[in-house]
Amino acid sequence: MRSGLRLALLATGLMGAASAGAADIVYDKAILQGMDKISGRIIKFEAPVGQSVRYGTLEIIARTCRKRPPEETPESAAFLDIWEIKTGQPATSLFRGWMFASSPALSALEHPVYDVWVADCSVPVQKPQPESQPMPNAPGPLPPENKPQQ
Repeated sequence: MRSGLRLALLATGLMGAASAGAADIVYDKAILQGMDKISGRIIKFEAPVGQSVRYGTLEIIARTCRKRPPEETPESAAFLDIWEIKTGQPATSLFRGWMFASSPALSALEHPVYDVWVADCSVPVQKPQPESQPMPNAPGPLPPENKPQQ
């Protein structure tokens, strides 16, 4: 019994080590979904990496969008900056961090009117980026200087 348990733990460790070496696939567009909580309307829209897109009063910039390789557990994640733009007022940073398609509530935008979440990534980058880092396993808290002012 103990040798079977050791074998199972060893196999699990080896599988985890093998999957940790696979690089994420980097994409040029994040596919996002947004919900207007007032009207209940849900829309799907694209956010090209490095360009800003508007959704209501929000300005969203996708910094990167990544997917795990097909042989691993499916996951899409995007690193997003989300700002609120109101006429006559300075922009307010609402969110900066990773959002995960499989767990939208894990790292969510908190806004009274809008919800935004990652649905997928599209348009793979053709050339490999050796300096790219894999997506994190779980998002960490924002440093105090990046939290929105209240």
